[in-house]
Amino acid sequence: MSAENLVQLLYLVATGLFIMSLRWMSNPETARKGVFSGVAAMVLAVAGTLAGVITTGGTHYWWILAAFIAGSAVGYPLAQVPLTAVPQRTALSHAFGGLAAGLVGTGKFFLYYGQSNEEALAPYIVTALMLEILLGFLTFTGSLMAAGKLQELKWIPQRPVTYPGQNVINLGLFTLALALGVALVLNPLAAWAPLAFMLVMVLSLAFGVLLILPIGGADMPTVISILNAYAGLSAVAMGFVLNNKLLITAGALDGSSGLILSIIMCKAMNRSFTNVLFGAFGQTQQAAAGGEAKVYKSDTPESAAQIMAQADLVVIVPGYGMAVAQAQHRVRELYDQLKKRGVTVKFAIHPVAGRMPGHMNVLLAEAEIPYDDLVEMDEINGDLPQADVALIIGANDVVNPAARTDKTSPIYGMPIIDADKARTVFAIKRSKNPGFAGIENELYYLDKTFMLFGDAKVVVGELARQLAGEGGH
Repeated sequence: MSAENLVQLLYLVATGLFIMSLRWMSNPETARKGVFSGVAAMVLAVAGTLAGVITTGGTHYWWILAAFIAGSAVGYPLAQVPLTAVPQRTALSHAFGGLAAGLVGTGKFFLYYGQSNEEALAPYIVTALMLEILLGFLTFTGSLMAAGKLQELKWIPQRPVTYPGQNVINLGLFTLALALGVALVLNPLAAWAPLAFMLVMVLSLAFGVLLILPIGGADMPTVISILNAYAGLSAVAMGFVLNNKLLITAGALDGSSGLILSIIMCKAMNRSFTNVLFGAFGQTQQAAAGGEAKVYKSDTPESAAQIMAQADLVVIVPGYGMAVAQAQHRVRELYDQLKKRGVTVKFAIHPVAGRMPGHMNVLLAEAEIPYDDLVEMDEINGDLPQADVALIIGANDVVNPAARTDKTSPIYGMPIIDADKARTVFAIKRSKNPGFAGIENELYYLDKTFMLFGDAKVVVGELARQLAGEGGH
């Protein structure tokens, strides 16, 4: 087998493993296999590239090895973040991917320009270069902004930052970058080409910041998945520039999966892409002046445990508060105590509960809660009118009835879990602050709702202890 055929074989196997990785990760039972498949595919991709450099007489393969080692050294600790930080860690990964694409495109352009290589700067190559630069660099700065907002960095505003004519300015900058790109495609070896190329880079970097600035923290998970699609498309363009079929395939998989995830999340929030990107969602609503003050009704874990002990069906609605408190193992203890009493327990899973789709599933799976008891929103809503108790653990916007009733609410029309239809509602909440969307939750003021204030891990643990104590009498 020739060296070239060996490289292509490695790329082909890596492509198959990337595809199977996505396939296996769609099912909890095969997800671990999917992760290992993706890792193996990336190792083969790097090995194929390294083999290609060595067999073609390249002398700089040590740089590839050095980058591989450095990337692994940085990547391993990044993978050790808690599950609550996975979205911002994902955003950082997209930023690195976008930066890599942008830098490769920059290097290729100036290499070909310095050689006055008209063939290498053919129109379709320069078109791919422009897409690579534009998408790569806006993904870099946009993802850094998104990660900062999710991490709640003090120097990055969490709420939307808007000003008059903002969308017009952003569109103008983007149009200018496209116009310069077209000019470069038509005349890539002109004397002004390097300056125009650098200007496209600057505009792309600026556009990434300006694109994310007017978007609130509530929409950051969706924005991250959109940026994922951009990163994938930049990799596709890079594949055309480098004539690398594996990059084209892997980039297409990445881009399409990011787009599909964005569609799922927008559908779950009843939002459109344009509304997410330009709607300035997530601004805190101010209470009406002179309005009647609303009062929560508080309860104790002891009382709540007594009511749950007599229930036939308890529906638990997990949310980001459960993730922050790392309460999933206490939830498992509560689940076990209720099951011992013959209570049917189900978990209502909203597609955007937490910060990413599947966030709650992963946390509950970590606590070894049977996957069959995790029920998606559309299915569980039919059971909630028969539920004796709905226990909300750190969820907020995904159970807010304003999504059904208040046309002025920014979440109006968003599908929610119908927790308000249960006979009794207990809501565990650390404070009286509004949820991620920055709005009050009408559910907490209903006559049937009782608040259990405190850290979710502590409160759920106390509920489990109360049930265990009663069971021992």
